[in-house]
Amino acid sequence: MSQAAEFSDDTMKGASARAMDGAFADSDNVDDMYLTFALANEEYGVGIGVVTEIVGMQRIMSVPDMPHYIKGVINLRGKVIPLMDARLRFGMPERAYDDRTVVIVMDVADALIGLIVDGVSEVLEIPPANVDSNSQFGKGGKSVISGIGKSGERVSILLDTSVLVSDSDINLPKDIAAA
Repeated sequence: MSQAAEFSDDTMKGASARAMDGAFADSDNVDDMYLTFALANEEYGVGIGVVTEIVGMQRIMSVPDMPHYIKGVINLRGKVIPLMDARLRFGMPERAYDDRTVVIVMDVADALIGLIVDGVSEVLEIPPANVDSNSQFGKGGKSVISGIGKSGERVSILLDTSVLVSDSDINLPKDIAAA
C-alpha cells in the first residue's frame, strides 16, 4: 500500500474510531466532519458519514458504455465497485496515477462507489457557520458543490455526494454487477 493510502487509512481510522467510541467532545459533530482531498491545486471535501474506507490504486477492469469519467470497476474483497475519476468528472485534465493517488470508497444511497483523487489531506471539522452555500456561486438547481467551507486559513470545496454520484453513474450492466 502506498504512503498516501497509509496516511489516509490512519486519518480515517482516527476519525472513525473517535466517532464510534464517542470520543468526540460535546462540541464536535460528525455531520460537520469532512475528509479533505486534493485535485490539482484545490482542496475538496466529502462528509465522513459517506466514506467507508480509503484504498490505494489497484487493477481497474474497464467497462464499456459508461461515462468517460467512470474508469471501470475494482473487486474489493468480493465487492465490485465502480470507480469515478474526480478530475475527469470535473472537466480537469487527466493525469497519470502515482503513489499518492487513492480511491475514497463511499456509500451513497446504499451503493458503493470509489472516487479516484490525487491524494487525501485530513479530516476537518467545518461547522455550518463556516460554510458558504452554493447559491452564492451562480449555479441554480442541483450542483455538485454543497458549499465552500473555511477552517482557519484553509478553504475547501465541499461536495454533495448525492449529486456527484447520480444513479446513472453507478448502474452497472447486470452481468458485471453479478460478478
